[in-house]
Amino acid sequence: MNNISSLLHTISQGEYDSTFSVLYHEDSIAHQRERYTHLLELFAKTFPDSDTPRLFSAPGRTEISGNHTDHQHGCVVAASINLDMIAAASKNNKNSVRIQSEGFDFEEICLDDLSVHENEINTTASLIRGTAAIFHEMGYQIGGFDICVTSEVLRGSGLSSSAAFEVLIGTVFSYLYNDAKLDSVLIAQIGQMAENRYFGKPCGLMDQMACSVGGFVAIDFYDPAHPIVDKTQFDLFRCGYSMCIVDVKGDHSDLTDEYAAVPAEMKSVAAFFGKEYLRQVPAAEFYQNLPALREKTCDRAVLRAHHFFNENLRAQEVSQALKDEDMPLFLKLCQESGRSSYMYLQNIYPSFSALSQPASVALMAAEHLLKGNGICRIHGGGFGGTIQVFIRNEAAADFVREMEKITGENTCHLLSIRPCGGIEVTTKL
Repeated sequence: MNNISSLLHTISQGEYDSTFSVLYHEDSIAHQRERYTHLLELFAKTFPDSDTPRLFSAPGRTEISGNHTDHQHGCVVAASINLDMIAAASKNNKNSVRIQSEGFDFEEICLDDLSVHENEINTTASLIRGTAAIFHEMGYQIGGFDICVTSEVLRGSGLSSSAAFEVLIGTVFSYLYNDAKLDSVLIAQIGQMAENRYFGKPCGLMDQMACSVGGFVAIDFYDPAHPIVDKTQFDLFRCGYSMCIVDVKGDHSDLTDEYAAVPAEMKSVAAFFGKEYLRQVPAAEFYQNLPALREKTCDRAVLRAHHFFNENLRAQEVSQALKDEDMPLFLKLCQESGRSSYMYLQNIYPSFSALSQPASVALMAAEHLLKGNGICRIHGGGFGGTIQVFIRNEAAADFVREMEKITGENTCHLLSIRPCGGIEVTTKL
């Protein structure tokens, strides 16, 4: 039987406050107490006969640089944010994962069968089954658990709610059944494999890595099996700037083909040179063969490859600018990244929807409102999700107010960078 009342008392008495202050804004501690209390009450209602649960958290992520470079084994810079998914979970003896995600139907996923289920593609169940299957393939322990999940990672916002969920489930398997032996990089890799093989989305590894590792992180995917991960401590606010993510309210339906076309076209350019990924192709050879490439592939593939070669170098420069705390250079590089994504990568709006361009309008409006107080760029995978704005602290509140007159109420989110990725939430980090 569980003893949730004791855990609730611990939270109400402020014993988790120091942890909350690290994971979230200092001024949101009261909100986090209410949030975790609500989660535990949901768990007690859903699983009255389960053991006392443990608490877990996995953050969303923001891309900083390296737009669509990871799937070509390139370099990226990303960061975990203060918006996260939290879970209460405890072992059960049923060899099944029983999950209640707030706002969704209750599900039970039996772990006796770890094969790919075609009817589960694009579902939560596929990510849980896939994560369990890959843990098992790698020789790690798996088993059933009861879990309740609530989330503040905005769905369809480019903040990677799916990657946060994958990291959350991987973290739970690691802590409950493997004494937390799996490091953050491996948990990210397992999440990506589950999304590729079971969920059916051909994603790269950046999202999972940023959610799992935490903080500002530069990642070199030249060898995806052994990515080079370099964390940087950088205080954006202290350097005079805030980050705002603007949800442009684009239509997210039927975008799988648009996302899949980006790596496919880049790979078609690499194949011209007998390579699998663009990172394996010298940039000089690419430019020397432009006429033949246009005939063999297509113009958009050539433009997207050009974006890759420049964006891959730019991500490395952004990482160094963060280390040097060179804010002017950082802003310049981020603006160049945005313009390259617009002109060459062409992931601002779907190719089938040229008359509806909410991200383009948001970028236009943001650039007009900033008036030299910052920069804006497309964020994440693109195709009408969110834009990212870096703006002077003193101008942030006015920008949000004016921007929401255009994009709608509660579409602008001022975020902070959180220093850690997927974790068990305890009274001491």
